[in-house]
Amino acid sequence: MDAAAAPALDAGLATTLDLARALIERRSLTPDDGGCQALIAARLAPLGFATETLVSNGVTNLWARRGTARPLICFAGHSDVVPTGPLTGWQTDPFVPTERDGWLYGRGAADMKGSLAAFVTGIEAFVSAHPGAPGSIALLVTSDEEGPSTDGTVKVVEKLAAAGESIDYCIVGEPSSIEVLGDMIKNGRRGTLSGTLSVNGVQGHIAYPHLAQNPIHLAAPAIAELAATSWDEGNEYFPATTWQCSNIHAGTGATNVIPGVLEISFNFRYSTASTKESLKRRFEDILRRHDLDYAIAWTGWGKPFLTPKGRLVDVATEAIREVTGVTPVLSCTGGTSDGRFIADICREIVELGPVNATIHKLNERVKSADLPRLAAIYRGILERLLVER
Repeated sequence: MDAAAAPALDAGLATTLDLARALIERRSLTPDDGGCQALIAARLAPLGFATETLVSNGVTNLWARRGTARPLICFAGHSDVVPTGPLTGWQTDPFVPTERDGWLYGRGAADMKGSLAAFVTGIEAFVSAHPGAPGSIALLVTSDEEGPSTDGTVKVVEKLAAAGESIDYCIVGEPSSIEVLGDMIKNGRRGTLSGTLSVNGVQGHIAYPHLAQNPIHLAAPAIAELAATSWDEGNEYFPATTWQCSNIHAGTGATNVIPGVLEISFNFRYSTASTKESLKRRFEDILRRHDLDYAIAWTGWGKPFLTPKGRLVDVATEAIREVTGVTPVLSCTGGTSDGRFIADICREIVELGPVNATIHKLNERVKSADLPRLAAIYRGILERLLVER
């Protein structure tokens, strides 16, 4: 960023950090919002945002929008945080934001209250500089991202879709950076497909195996084939689909009993080269080939999404480069995010946020100077999409 912009960035330092601190000190353990969204709504109201709160099964969701014209640029994130873990492992109270040696410490500092603060201050700076800019700006915040994600962003998207609303560009504030701010943009995420497989055998005395059928032995060759199967080769953006067994259980606890049932918990992380239906079909083909007596409970699913190189990716890259001097790489690695729901009403989505090295860990932290720089990046994206078209 050039020298002329430096004073604005310095002014944004205190503003963005103050808001981040105020959000961190609100104990918003999922699915509790802790008052974070009300604070954000109060900051947005003077800018002309109309806000709406949607509550579903104890989950709080905020939809705020300024303007009615196209294009609509949405910033999306979550106010909930994961549990702290043992407090004895924290150097300071996780809900007392603390600055030390250039870092801001606290639960949610990186995931993702720092991004929420940068959303707001970036929007404030943009509106101040361009009060009559065309288009619309929206903010979607949920308190259900770290939980089961059944009453959060998905509910807001369903309501928008039912009203015929769509989003042109969406920036999700998930912590996407690896080593320095802006070194990675997530332009997609793999799908997830989970299930529990039950393989039936015949329980019996371990000394009389001919009178029993051990489901562990029966399932072992199938498990080996599942683990060795090449489900697809991925593509330009996604790594190959993987299947992993996450838990396995059988037996009564006694060492002299052949179990009657084996239960396996498993998960696919899959690319756009496969579909939920194709993976289910191939999975069961393998089980049938091994002549197993089985049952499957499919327990969870999230579809993949992808934003190829285009307008939003280009704009985000330019904004990052201007503020940080870093040229980001594109990646679709990692877990799932709420972008999978937003993809139903938005064709271009990127995830762009702080360094993710300490997320969900003890002593979570973010570089203090990164938050106003992140706000400047978000402002730069708005300027390129709404002013410099």
